[in-house]
Amino acid sequence: MQGAVLERYQYRKERTRRKIRDIQTTRPRLSVSRTLKHIYAQIIDDGNSRTLAAASSLSAGFGGKGGGNLKGAESVGALIAQKALAKGIKDVVFDRGGYLYHGRIKALADAARKAGLNF
Repeated sequence: MQGAVLERYQYRKERTRRKIRDIQTTRPRLSVSRTLKHIYAQIIDDGNSRTLAAASSLSAGFGGKGGGNLKGAESVGALIAQKALAKGIKDVVFDRGGYLYHGRIKALADAARKAGLNF
C-alpha cells in the first residue's frame, strides 16, 4: 500500500478500534485480516493480551477451498465460530480492521454468525 491508500486504511483501522474500545468491556474481539491469497481470523482477549482461538485458510481444519475467495472466507468464518463455541465463547465484538465491510470480510462475518457467534 502506498500514499493515500495507506493513509485511508490506517484511518479506518484506528476509527474501528476506537469504536470497539468503548463497547469491549466483557467480550473478546474477533479480529480479521486478509491478504490476496489467504484470510485469517482470531478471537483476542485484550484484557489479558491472549489469543483465545484462531483460524485461517492455512489451518489444518480448513476445507482447502482457497483463502482468496468467498468460499474460503466462509469456511474460515465457520471454523473460527466452531473453535470459539468449543471454548465457551459465544459473544464477540467484530473487528474488521481497516478493511471495508464487503466481499470476503462480510462473507466471513456472515458465516461466523450463521455458525453461532453473536456480534
